Amino acid sequence: MPRLLSPQTQMQPNSGSLNANIVDVLQRRIASGQVVWRDGVITVVDATGPELPGLGYLIPGFIDAHVHIESSMLAPSEFARLAVRHGTVATVSDPHEIANVLGLAGVRYMLENSRQVPFKMFFGAPSCVPATPFETAGASLDLDEIAILLREDGLLYLSEMMNFPGVLARDAAAMARIALAQSLGLPVDGHAPGLTGERARRYAEAGISSDHECVSLAEARDKIAGGMHILIREGSAARNFDTLEPLIRDHPDKVMFCSDDKHPDDLARGHIDRMAARAAAAGHDVFDVLRCACLNPVLHYRLPVGLLRVGDPMDAAEVADLRDFRPLRTWVNGGLVAEAGRSLIERAPIRLINHFQARKITPADLDVPAVGERLRVIDVRDGELLTREALLAPRVEDGRIVSDPERDVLYLLVLNRYRPAPPALAFVRGFGLRRGALASSVAHDSHNLVAVGADAESLCRAVNALIDSGGGIAVADGGAVESLPLPVAGLMSDQDGDAVAARYTELTRRAGELGSPLRAPFMTLSFMALLVIPELKLSDLGLFDGREFRFTGLTL
Repeated sequence: MPRLLSPQTQMQPNSGSLNANIVDVLQRRIASGQVVWRDGVITVVDATGPELPGLGYLIPGFIDAHVHIESSMLAPSEFARLAVRHGTVATVSDPHEIANVLGLAGVRYMLENSRQVPFKMFFGAPSCVPATPFETAGASLDLDEIAILLREDGLLYLSEMMNFPGVLARDAAAMARIALAQSLGLPVDGHAPGLTGERARRYAEAGISSDHECVSLAEARDKIAGGMHILIREGSAARNFDTLEPLIRDHPDKVMFCSDDKHPDDLARGHIDRMAARAAAAGHDVFDVLRCACLNPVLHYRLPVGLLRVGDPMDAAEVADLRDFRPLRTWVNGGLVAEAGRSLIERAPIRLINHFQARKITPADLDVPAVGERLRVIDVRDGELLTREALLAPRVEDGRIVSDPERDVLYLLVLNRYRPAPPALAFVRGFGLRRGALASSVAHDSHNLVAVGADAESLCRAVNALIDSGGGIAVADGGAVESLPLPVAGLMSDQDGDAVAARYTELTRRAGELGSPLRAPFMTLSFMALLVIPELKLSDLGLFDGREFRFTGLTL
């Protein structure tokens, strides 16, 4: 048994030693002992003693295997300050949100800001910017620019290939992007909601190695059979853990954990550590859980993240136990970055960058002529990105179709934010507002302005407030408007992460006071323009049928 010293002796910056119950995920064993590191690199792992009660457990740090940092509404440096509290040491990050706003400059902004803090963010090259030709984005990334990001900027993978119809059809442009990544020996992330059977196999055969959009076990198992890894997602809107957690037992080598899109209030409360705790509570073997949470992303994406081996960087979390996984301390490259729930990373400067030229709107912009007997309504379900189509009798006043809060049929608006243009209009059910309106400049994937409201006046107030601030989220109630400005690309704040989380929590509470039953109403709103997720969505160009991949009429 090794000699146990004081809990930690700090010898110099990014050097030190720690006595703990050391969890070897690769060898599936736990032993007490000591880890020593110098200049950020582990030099000794002496783990030969029995597991000791009362001693902390040292595990490889948690990794979020697929996340859009921008969805946290925090700049990368602030995301890091919150994430390390939860034992997270790295993310596999797709910057396609800011790429849709600012193109190559936006991706490089994320790289620049992330390098200011001791945290490992590994970015991919966005594969589908714009996501579809059926919406107005602020920028595009062509094959040459993707090549620059992969070859010159050192990005580690091709981000989610959302054009799954193009992949299935072996579209030349989609296949050229996949071939580029394969020529560089880099993995390609997938995005194929609902694909099963032969279509799932064909999608995987094109070179797609992962998917985070599965909503059923049958779909996930078909994709695993095709050779893909499955990312179990627990974000602020889409939550698939309960459905997919049996995969942890059946295919522990093929599963990773991710948040995908996580708003600041949720990130302040927990991250991948909460998924690990839920998996342990469901009875899964602790080594299988940690394989999914810590090991598989390193192996799949070939990340330079340590796994508690001699010669590895010291990227680790000390947890009190292997059931709840609440971190006591977190290290990145040997530096202590979090302790006792407190981030030790100092705030970094956040440069402002934006693309915002929307025009203000008036209630007259929301006139919808009463044509047709039935109204196509987007039917929203809490916790799902998928929507349904509902056909309802419209409420008509003075020859116009208007919102009907009594039946929860509300206005939905998407406004081009990159140039002056009239808004696109539709109707939505599921937001539950009895009065007022919600608006956001976070609207996947092109990030035009999106808003939902019980009446035209409130809707206009909320939208126009965001135009004044250059983006953000807003709640309008009567003549009052409250907002959270997001001046970084209309997606992220330049403020402290805890302050942003608190303000976001307050605005979510206000949405509930207006009647919304949704757990994350702003996150749900942000997906109302995500055309690549069926059934009905709204772009700045009109109502879109995601099943047929074409525009459709508002009435019939």
